[in-house]
Amino acid sequence: MPAQIPSLFKFTPAVRNYVWGGRALLSLTSAGATADDVPIAEVWSIHADNRVADGPFAGWTLAQLTAQYPAEVLGANSIETGTARFPLLIKLLDCANWLSLQVHPNDRIARQLEGPQFVGKTEAWHILDARHDSQLIAGIKPGAPLEKLHAAIGNAAILDLTERHHVQPNDTVYMPAGTIHALGPGLLVYEVQQTSDLTYRVFDWDRPQANGRALHIEKSIAAINPDLQGRIIRWKDAGNVAPLIQCPYFLLEIISAPVQRDTHKRSFHALTVTEGQALVSTLKGAVTLRQFDTVLVPASCESYQLEGNFRILCSSAPGGWDEESTQGDHRAYAE
Repeated sequence: MPAQIPSLFKFTPAVRNYVWGGRALLSLTSAGATADDVPIAEVWSIHADNRVADGPFAGWTLAQLTAQYPAEVLGANSIETGTARFPLLIKLLDCANWLSLQVHPNDRIARQLEGPQFVGKTEAWHILDARHDSQLIAGIKPGAPLEKLHAAIGNAAILDLTERHHVQPNDTVYMPAGTIHALGPGLLVYEVQQTSDLTYRVFDWDRPQANGRALHIEKSIAAINPDLQGRIIRWKDAGNVAPLIQCPYFLLEIISAPVQRDTHKRSFHALTVTEGQALVSTLKGAVTLRQFDTVLVPASCESYQLEGNFRILCSSAPGGWDEESTQGDHRAYAE
């Protein structure tokens, strides 16, 4: 076993071929891995099951790294809150068609419905590209009667009760667990979320429920909080590093110019290039990232340098939050 972990980790991304996907993320798949008629819906760039692509830890999963080197990978913010596994899932989504209308449970509901080892799924979206007519659904219209809402779950009537929003590139949407939502056609999206895959389908645009696309009527009723709305934040380019969202589960920042950064051993930094190309350098090594590439800077790395002409999204673990008392709470920036 290597005595020390490297300062940078690249992982082999995992591809999800859901029915609503497109072809914009083809560059992240291995050659010949996906037939021309198979949609590429999601690329999971950072996930506990992803394997290290090269170096002395090649083949290790992120979960194995975290278990063996928790303080070095996660940092003090996670350790102080008792987090034992890698807490985030970072993915890219290519939405050629509507995703199912869905809701995610919060931590309490996840444990209640699925078991004590489960966590909820709060997430945030950053819009990378959007057609002029692209929309998403985020939340229930104010004042919708609860009885009417519950009766509409599972059928098209639910669409009349939801809030639709037009979005544009560089918009960020905070989506607390319990918010009913769906991404629409023509959107290319970066997503950071709790490391959970609990999704309850409310309505699936009358697609067949076969092949693992069943609706979750009772669980959706239990998970939906009709008072929660997805909030859209408009980013303004006003500095090298700008925070977009901070919540109990993650801090999302945007970096748009060369800069020296430091983890201070508080948290890992998950860096995804969304535009251009970046050189990430540390005292132990360097890696060049092209569009849609992701690298994990472990908390033990401390200082690193970003150079090039790029736009980068950085996700990390925040500190100083009481998760039980702040469900749905967040700080939004860059408005």
